[in-house]
Amino acid sequence: MRYFIQFSYHGKRYHGSQIQPNAITVQEVLQDALSLLLRDAIQITAAGRTDAGVHARVMYAHFDFKSVIESKSMCYRLNAFLPSDLAVQSIFHVPDEAHARFDAEERTYEYWVTTQKDPFLNDGAYYVKYPLDIALMNEAATRLIGERDFECFSKSNTDVKTYRCDLRSAVWTKDNEKLVFTISADRFLRNMVRAIVGTLINVGMGKTSLSEISAILDSKDRSRAGASVPAKGLYLTGIKYPDNIINSHG
Repeated sequence: MRYFIQFSYHGKRYHGSQIQPNAITVQEVLQDALSLLLRDAIQITAAGRTDAGVHARVMYAHFDFKSVIESKSMCYRLNAFLPSDLAVQSIFHVPDEAHARFDAEERTYEYWVTTQKDPFLNDGAYYVKYPLDIALMNEAATRLIGERDFECFSKSNTDVKTYRCDLRSAVWTKDNEKLVFTISADRFLRNMVRAIVGTLINVGMGKTSLSEISAILDSKDRSRAGASVPAKGLYLTGIKYPDNIINSHG
């Protein structure tokens, strides 16, 4: 039987979500807990991979288990066992062919910037001490929307079949001294959101002009785009699935 698990985590102490040797990861911690409580070797497949230090308010993964799982009880037991920076919200049965990664139709991230030094946002936002022109940053963001090649914003030497993504929305909003950039697409390349944010901050500081955005995209050259902003300000906040998957648990 196939199950989806919905969970969230604060990424500060994790070396990313995907399991790797000699480093603590979200996948390793969650798999170990599931395997212990279900008394079976559980392997999870997540909806995507987040880099070291990146957070997820919403993440899904799937795993297979031979017996019926009582969701409420298992979530309670898992959360009692898991560390405080990793929490499970639900576990639900899905069709056997459902796939957490390949069936995801859209992903949404937020990036948090603070323009005022704030000790309560130190681990969750990027402090920019220079004034930012939000209107210009939003105008630049609209020029990225659409299906196009985003190689200029991709981590170098990434093994992908295509750099094309369908970027569906990208907008900055202001909440007092905190700026929130919300971006949605069918898929994201490694480091893509952080590189886009770095480029848009350059626009807001007057270092990059609006007319340069198209040239940066056309160049397919990572060195033409802005520097990647720190991982601590990035949050995966939403993943959309077909109704037959996400609504299968009622």
